[in-house]
Amino acid sequence: MITRHANANCTFLRPILFATCSTPHNCLCAVLLIGLLILAGCRRWSSPPAPSAPNEPNASAPSTPAAPYEPKVLAPAVPYEPKVSAPAAPYEPNAPAETITTETSLFDGKSLGNWRITDFGGQGKVYVKEGAIYMEMGNDMTGINWAGPLIRQNYEITLDAMRVTGSDFFCGLTFPVADKPCSLILGGWGGGVCGLSSLDYYDAANNETTRLISFENGKWYHVRLRVTPKKIQAWLDDEELVDAEIEGRKIGIRPEVDLSQPLGIATWQTAGAVRNIVIKPIAD
Repeated sequence: MITRHANANCTFLRPILFATCSTPHNCLCAVLLIGLLILAGCRRWSSPPAPSAPNEPNASAPSTPAAPYEPKVLAPAVPYEPKVSAPAAPYEPNAPAETITTETSLFDGKSLGNWRITDFGGQGKVYVKEGAIYMEMGNDMTGINWAGPLIRQNYEITLDAMRVTGSDFFCGLTFPVADKPCSLILGGWGGGVCGLSSLDYYDAANNETTRLISFENGKWYHVRLRVTPKKIQAWLDDEELVDAEIEGRKIGIRPEVDLSQPLGIATWQTAGAVRNIVIKPIAD
């Protein structure tokens, strides 16, 4: 069909082209006319666009039916119970956890055991030698304090003490009197003063317990101290040294030996040694 139409067009155009191309001017017009006819033919005989596919919705796989709604069930709340703390124990400074109930040795002659080196600052060395605890001269104090079980009332404590070198107290024995501390001083204030510090705020050099004794370096002295609610008593080599009524009186210590509480032994600018330390409860 396309060939037949093309031949018919050519037959129709021949006289027109002949007449048109008879002059140069007409030849140019003929060329333009032919070009227009060719464009018109191409537009006419171009193939129509392919028909679009019918609109079909996307097919999806059948969905799983939704599970039935089940409300979340919460566990029942635990009833509120406030935390109850155990009642606090009454405050006791430096109180050991246990109480001694029978005669007990506080030193085995081999190690410090429950004795701690008191941190006075400037203290000398502390060590065990030949069955005794040696406290070297410090600047100013050297000492040990007890960190084990204790008795605070109705007891006796015994020990041997020696001045090694120096000229001041070689045994400052701090001990408990119920909930108060006190000290027995041997050889203080230049080497000879003994007594209790303090009674009614007066120390061993200024109360009724003051004694003057000449001590020898390198000699062991046996000390015995007894504490009851009514009295503090002490003996040196079995001779009475102190016999003080304490009912209704102010019992205390000098601030220098504060770190010796509740039970401690210290020296002042002097080297000393102690051994055979024993404590025992007594009847009131």
